[in-house]
Amino acid sequence: MRVILIDDEPLARSIVIEYLQSWPQLEVVQECNDGFEGIKAIMQFEPDLIFLDIQMPKINGFEMLELIDQPPAVIFTTAFDEYAIRAFEEYAVDYLLKPFSKQRFDKAIQKWLDQQQTSEAKQNTKLFIDNLQPSSSLKNERVVVKTGNKIKIIPVVDIIYLEADDDYVKIHTKEGSVLKNKTMSYFDHILQKDQFVRVHRSYIIKIEEIIRIDPYENGTHIAILKSGIKIPVSKTGYPKLKEVLGI
Repeated sequence: MRVILIDDEPLARSIVIEYLQSWPQLEVVQECNDGFEGIKAIMQFEPDLIFLDIQMPKINGFEMLELIDQPPAVIFTTAFDEYAIRAFEEYAVDYLLKPFSKQRFDKAIQKWLDQQQTSEAKQNTKLFIDNLQPSSSLKNERVVVKTGNKIKIIPVVDIIYLEADDDYVKIHTKEGSVLKNKTMSYFDHILQKDQFVRVHRSYIIKIEEIIRIDPYENGTHIAILKSGIKIPVSKTGYPKLKEVLGI
C-alpha cells in the first residue's frame, strides 16, 4: 500500500519512516516539504494513506486537503494541538501529536488498517473536510482555491463580495472571480464580522465597499458598491447591515 509523507520538518519525516519499518506492507512512495508538493504527489501516486502536518509554509495541511478532488485517508502528524481535536475524533480521522511514540504510531496504523476493511478511511477524510471549520488559532487571512491545475491564494483584504453559486461560492475581487467548493455558512463563520456582513442568503459583502443602501420592494433593499454593483439585501439581512454600519 502506497504512503506519502507531507511535512516541512525532515526529522519528523525520518521518524515516520523509521516507525514504518515495522509495517512492510506500507511503502513510502514520496516525501514532500509542503502542500504544493503534496498535491502533485497525491495526483501522481494516488496513495492509500498520507501522513500530513498541519502547520506548513505556503499552504497548510487543511488548505491542501480542500484542493484535492478525491482525498486519500490521512493521519495528521502535528505539534499544533490547539486545533479542534474533537473534529478529528468525531470524524475518525486519526492524529499524532508530536513528539509521538512508536506505540501511539502503531495504534494509528492499526486503526487505519481496520477502517480499510470497511472503506471507512477515505469517507471519513471527505466528511472531515466538508465539516471543517477553522478556529481562531489559524489566521483566516486568505482563501486558497484551485482553478484547473493552478493554485491561487486570495488575500481576504482583496475580496469585494461573495455569491452563492450552486454547490460553490463565487469569490469576487477586483481581478475577477473564482469558485470555491464551500458553503456560504462556511465563509459567514470564518470572515471577520466587523469587515463582512451576510446581507442575503446568497451574498456576503465587504462593509467598506458599500457606498449606498436604497429601498427596494416588499421591505427589501439594494446595497450599491463602489464598483457600481448592486447587491440585494433581504429583510433579515437589513437589520444586520444596519447594526454593523451603526445606523
